[in-house]
Amino acid sequence: MVGGPIPAELRRPPVELPPLVLDRRADRPLPVQIADALRGATASGAMRAGDRLPSTRALAATLGVSRTVTAAAYDQLLAEGWVTARRGAGTFVLRMPGDHCRKATFPQPACSKVAFLQRGRAVRGDVVDLRAGTPCLEALDRAAWRRAWRSAADAPPDAAPDAEGLPGFRAAVVEHLLRHRGLPADPATVLATPGSSAAVAELARTLPAGARVGMEEPGYQRAVTALRDAGLVVVPVPVDDAGLVVDAVPRGLAAVYCTPAHQYPWGARLSAARRVALVERARREGFLVVEDDYDGELRYDVAPLPLLAALGPDVVVHLGTASKLLTPTLGVGWLVAPPAVRAAVLAHRDATGTRPGGAGQRVFTALADHGDLARHLRRLRRELSGRRADLVAGLREAGVAVRGDEAGAHVVVELPDGDAERAVIAAAARRGVALDGLARHHAGPPRTAGIVLGYAGPARVDLDRALPAAVMALASVDAHHAAPR
Repeated sequence: MVGGPIPAELRRPPVELPPLVLDRRADRPLPVQIADALRGATASGAMRAGDRLPSTRALAATLGVSRTVTAAAYDQLLAEGWVTARRGAGTFVLRMPGDHCRKATFPQPACSKVAFLQRGRAVRGDVVDLRAGTPCLEALDRAAWRRAWRSAADAPPDAAPDAEGLPGFRAAVVEHLLRHRGLPADPATVLATPGSSAAVAELARTLPAGARVGMEEPGYQRAVTALRDAGLVVVPVPVDDAGLVVDAVPRGLAAVYCTPAHQYPWGARLSAARRVALVERARREGFLVVEDDYDGELRYDVAPLPLLAALGPDVVVHLGTASKLLTPTLGVGWLVAPPAVRAAVLAHRDATGTRPGGAGQRVFTALADHGDLARHLRRLRRELSGRRADLVAGLREAGVAVRGDEAGAHVVVELPDGDAERAVIAAAARRGVALDGLARHHAGPPRTAGIVLGYAGPARVDLDRALPAAVMALASVDAHHAAPR
């Protein structure tokens, strides 16, 4: 027989489970109820060592729940050592549940020492990183990527740096902003940048030392660091479900930094009324608005609202980046600014010798010129929309509430306090998943707690494996207290 005899495990049919009764109105999440029922059946002898459990898909169909719920329950039993998984055979009841680190074969991270840096990006190879900020490389067409690099290499080497950015790149940005963000920008207002964070740092150096800058709270901490490194005073401004609270913006500011399309990390969209109010206040009080549009192209429900730069081109600096849409490898972004601000940035570049790199600009331009950038964005939206739907469905099926608009590449699960946040992060780490907490996204003392769940970075197979572990970690917090306040 080709391939040898069929292993006994594959010939063994799944055990007939005792009735599993789920209370969908209970506070306990469904994965916890299923895990408890299976654990009880094992302890009582209704299931015996060596019994093969139904697949997660079959059990989900039997119970009328999503596969994410049953996978989360199995993942918990695997981590505890009540069951073990054998590749190609199935999931089996163990004889000695206390000895799981020696006997269990999946998931390995639950038994190994998980080490990752909460504030960095370094993680072990066996840890799935669900922190936000990593692009979806699976959506990138590698043939188009190689074609763009070959096209970029056709241009002769530059004899001198270009402080403004290559004309072809700036023209590609203008076309991109018009088609995908509805902003009719003039090429004369566009500058190439190394990315959004670098652009904030450059803008900060054009403001007087000691000037006060309003910053969303919670907000993007790299922007906070760039502002403070320039000698500026960061003034936290609260956000809510409609974005930056414009009425809470104090007077006497030199600038206000915000992420109106998809507030980072809260996930809200700045309302139309607040957009108008912010632009009007900026004109009336003489401050600059820095609009960081880091993932504004990624919207899955309705068309995005008009950009602040479209409402107030005289008082708004618009920032964009290719890092979240494509890859940080390019190291390119763009800045659209009023003439005086643009001139101040160029003067800073001339004084410091800083210049945006040309290679990434040429690759971005080639992708745009060949139509590959537009095709990539369509593919990226489809992929991330599906990932978000699966993630939200799995969390809600388990009784975990989710915050954030249908946009971008992350969602937020609010938690009652910092202790709960740290407990969830630790529980996920034991299951081989790296999570990020809301606490570190505050410039001042944390006023909210929760988990920022990114779903773009991992490969789809890794995301499917990590989601049940994340759900179990979140479900370990009392569902009643974890609901949004």
